[in-house]
Amino acid sequence: MEAIQHVHGRAIPFGRKNVDTDVIIPAHWLKTITREGLGRGAFEAVRKEPGNVFEDPTYAGAPILVAGDNFGCGSSREHAAWALLDMGISCVIAPSFSDIFSGNAFKNGILAVVLPQEAIDRLMEVARTDPIDIDLETQTVTTPFQDRYSFEIDPFRKHCLMNGLDEVGLTLADEGAITRHEKQIDTALPFLSHAVRNAA
Repeated sequence: MEAIQHVHGRAIPFGRKNVDTDVIIPAHWLKTITREGLGRGAFEAVRKEPGNVFEDPTYAGAPILVAGDNFGCGSSREHAAWALLDMGISCVIAPSFSDIFSGNAFKNGILAVVLPQEAIDRLMEVARTDPIDIDLETQTVTTPFQDRYSFEIDPFRKHCLMNGLDEVGLTLADEGAITRHEKQIDTALPFLSHAVRNAA
């Protein structure tokens, strides 16, 4: 997955509360066997509303989504994170997230930033005219108007996001240790590797 250290750009001022994963990506888009193209179905129902922010060319290609409380509630579909990524979203800022969505976002390289509602209200205002800056190293969200908000993040998640490490990447980071262990097992317990080879 892509490493995230710094996200800068326009933010989509969505702000709606209790947006569930069916709103993020409707069920009929789940038949796909690939992640590509899911961005076209993201927020499909919302896009049909007159004057919605997702159809506003001002926010085309925006890497940040400013959302409302309890974002990503509902079903556990990982497609919601895939759809956001396919839209180009690498960071979602909200007062709170569904635990399952937050986990899926992290595992797919999306930074989920939790800020209080007052900060969200201010960022919604700024997003309509100016870019927003997110620095994962310093754990801050800033604006061109000297607004500065600090956010908390689990140190392990921060490490993984900053280094682009998903579960496979984390395992491969210990490839040397795994290889050494396997060689030690072969030496100490050769009958085990013999049994594995015969089973294959």
